[in-house]
Amino acid sequence: MEQAASPSFLKKWLIAGRPWALPASTMPVIFGTSLAVVIGKAAFLPGRFFLALIAMVVLHTAANMLSDVFDFKRGLDRNVTPVSGALVRGWLSPRQVSIGAGVLFAAGCAIGLYLVHLTGPVLLIIGVAGVMIGVFYSGLKVHALGDLAVFLNFGIFGSLGAWVVQTRAFSWIPVVWTVPMALLVSAILHANNWRDTAMDKEKKISTVASLLGDKRSLFYYGFLIFGPFVIDLILIIGPRLAARDQRVMPLTFLVVFLALPRAMALWGRARRRRAPRRPLDFIILDGATAQYNLSFGLLSTAALWLDFILNVVK
Repeated sequence: MEQAASPSFLKKWLIAGRPWALPASTMPVIFGTSLAVVIGKAAFLPGRFFLALIAMVVLHTAANMLSDVFDFKRGLDRNVTPVSGALVRGWLSPRQVSIGAGVLFAAGCAIGLYLVHLTGPVLLIIGVAGVMIGVFYSGLKVHALGDLAVFLNFGIFGSLGAWVVQTRAFSWIPVVWTVPMALLVSAILHANNWRDTAMDKEKKISTVASLLGDKRSLFYYGFLIFGPFVIDLILIIGPRLAARDQRVMPLTFLVVFLALPRAMALWGRARRRRAPRRPLDFIILDGATAQYNLSFGLLSTAALWLDFILNVVK
């Protein structure tokens, strides 16, 4: 076990909290807020937006820390990397990280309850569901429900909650339009679990990857990274063909296809997993998928604001 030489307090907790994973959960909040303003015609409330963003950051960090404690105790975390392993290094104890996670969950819930006070009970339902998934994520992921958990928490709920914070009303638009981004969050986790299939089986951990096996995991990964383009095309073209032009996905969403080359590169890495061009290509596929997810999310958000600008200058 690697021992660090007197790491700073900040470094210990940064490693424990894994802030580099936060774009996966914060992007839906940004997208959902943009949806509310551009498509929902809501007045932008910056204070509520920043509170929602902070709540997501705090709750995601808490869930990460609690999950790490679970993995460490079950012997799933063995290797130290530059961006993880506070427990494996011995920098923090499981008890310390558990307490830290509890404090963050409490802080996130406090912010959430304040937003509920401002917006209404719809947000309470979303928030309670999200917190429950975060708290019990460690148990969900060992029963092949991790993919669904992150799909909901770091995709659908993030966007829908942000919409409700701005509009104070439920809508299916953030639910449906965020599905492409939510699939990519699941792709990040699947890439991680696919890589760790052998270890998970050894520890009797069930994930979607371990249940599917190697070959079917490849096709599942392909569905997760290419499916978003198909869904966006359906949302762009389908209502127009049906002559239903109210709140259809703007044509500007075609800009997401700028991310297609990155998806193709990831597919190539996945296919060459047994004979990678570079030794770490498959090992760090989850990190590369996270970068792709961020690109797709930024393009989707840019598409909304591009549509807004085009409508203003008409």
